[in-house]
Amino acid sequence: MASCSVRRWRQLALWLHVTTSVAWMAQALAIFVLLTTSLTTDSQAVAVSATSMAQVLDGRLLAPMANASAFTGFMLAAATGWGFFRYRWVLVKFVITLTQLHLGIFVLSSALADSATAAATGTRGPAVPLAVGSALMAGAIAFQAWVSVAKPWSTTRWMPEDRRQVAGTAPRWVFVATVVGVAADLTIAGLLGHPAPLISLAILGTWLVLRRRQSHTSGHAGGSPALR
Repeated sequence: MASCSVRRWRQLALWLHVTTSVAWMAQALAIFVLLTTSLTTDSQAVAVSATSMAQVLDGRLLAPMANASAFTGFMLAAATGWGFFRYRWVLVKFVITLTQLHLGIFVLSSALADSATAAATGTRGPAVPLAVGSALMAGAIAFQAWVSVAKPWSTTRWMPEDRRQVAGTAPRWVFVATVVGVAADLTIAGLLGHPAPLISLAILGTWLVLRRRQSHTSGHAGGSPALR
């Protein structure tokens, strides 16, 4: 019964990861459409409206969905035997996600504000590279979806030679916390109008610390660090 409950909560966390990833890609495509509209229209009012709406979508939908997708993906890797570095396809997804988060937080958001200001003055500003970047973002998410299904490539050098040393599935509370954390942070983002994934970060950090301590304890005891 306990293992069945763990499986159900794990499946719910996986469902959240898939749906938020699809939402992330959908918003990236929507921003691409809005930015290309601002570039091709002859109406300054339409250009201003399109870039302003792209900025709203980025702050209220794309960023919260991106944070939720990344958090659930990281938790599924940390709370199961997949890990972050044992399989090449997981490592590729991990690197792509970190890159997208960095570009989205430090490049896309501020550039969208500059683009909206430029559109109000009748110039294009950074709309062209932003449109290309949003299309590439959607394409990268689609590629990650294929990687998740196909699971190509072999294991990395960080995979233990004895597979029994690989940690098993985490306790149920980890997946419950993952689901609750996503719901809480999305609610906070909706109320604030911008993402604030503090709860998700706290949950991820707590589990990584606990997992490391349990792994060291099991290693010193000479047994398998399974967390089932």
